[in-house]
Parts: sequence; C-alpha cells; structure tokens
Amino acid sequence: MWVYEKRLQYPVNITKTCPKTAQLIISQYGGPDGELAASLRYLSQRYTMPDKRVGGLLTDIGTEELAHMEIICAMVYQLTKNLTPEEAKTAGFDAYYIDHTAGIWPQAAAGIPFTAKEFQSKGDAITDLTENLAAEQKARTVYDNLLRVITDPEVRDPLKFLRAREVVHFQRFGEALERTKDSLDAKNFYYTNPEFDKGILS
Repeated sequence: MWVYEKRLQYPVNITKTCPKTAQLIISQYGGPDGELAASLRYLSQRYTMPDKRVGGLLTDIGTEELAHMEIICAMVYQLTKNLTPEEAKTAGFDAYYIDHTAGIWPQAAAGIPFTAKEFQSKGDAITDLTENLAAEQKARTVYDNLLRVITDPEVRDPLKFLRAREVVHFQRFGEALERTKDSLDAKNFYYTNPEFDKGILS
C-alpha cells in the first residue's frame, strides 16, 4: 500500500539532552492535537468520503502524519538519549521516567495519555473536513507555542518544518471542502453528482 523509505521526512539532529524539552514536544505525538491523532483521523475518515479524490487526499495526508509522528518521536528520543535518573528528576521528567524510563509513549505535555477520544470520524464529508481544518489550525498553534518557548536551534528547525506542513494541510483541506460542497444540493445537502451518489443515499 505504501512505499516506505527508511529515513525521516525531515532530518533531526539534536545533540543536547533536555528532558524538559522532550516533555513539551511529546504533546505533538500523543496530545489532543498531535500527529498520532491526525493520522488516525484522516486514515479513518477516508473511507466514507464520497469524492474519491478527497479520499485520496486524506490517505496522503494521513500517511504524511505518520511521517511527522516519526519526526516527533526521533526528537523525543534524541532529547532523552542517555538520560540519567538525576537529570530526569532535576527536569521534572521523573514521573515519566518511572513509568517509561526513556521509552517513547504517547501522551500530552501535561501527562494525559493518548486515547481515541482525541479525534473524530463522523462519516459526513462536510463535518469531517471542517473538523480537519480546525485540527490543522490547532496543531499549528501548538507548534507556534513550542517555538515560543524553545530556543535551541537544533530543536526549532524540525519544529518549523512541521509547522509549515500544518499550514499546507489546512490549505489542501480547504480546497477539498470547497470541492465537496460544489457537489451538494444546497437546499437538502444531498450529493448531486451521480458519481458520488452510489451507495451514499437510499
């Protein structure tokens, strides 16, 4: 189904251990607006999209979000590599360390674990695409917040790349929403394009 290249979509080369920064960045792995939720959201929603080109877009972006998840995990790994218990305690990373040592585990920056409640799949094209627009903006805001508090250029560089991709995804979902709305009857919100009607409405 996919061709997997064994390299990150964007390079991560962090040389300084900093568990406090890792604790912040991990939110974009398992937090409410993170890459794991985004990937699951889009790869779930694609099946019920009446326009197969929009479904293909969801597949593409959902797959890219998996690549972004890899980038975040690589960042957390490099920020906690060779972490000592003393460093974990000093940085306030000790609770995570007790549960996971330096293993990568999906949670928000506040320590709340990831659940399927972090994303939605309604089976209605307008609802799902509108949610996706909001999701991309929320993720962009999280990256903005990370960039406001993180000063290390080795960490900021991949974060800037990831933020830029959120903007592009927002634009693509906007185009997909307009394309989908163009195929609807405004009066009754039914799909009017015959190629979309098969199996959609009885």
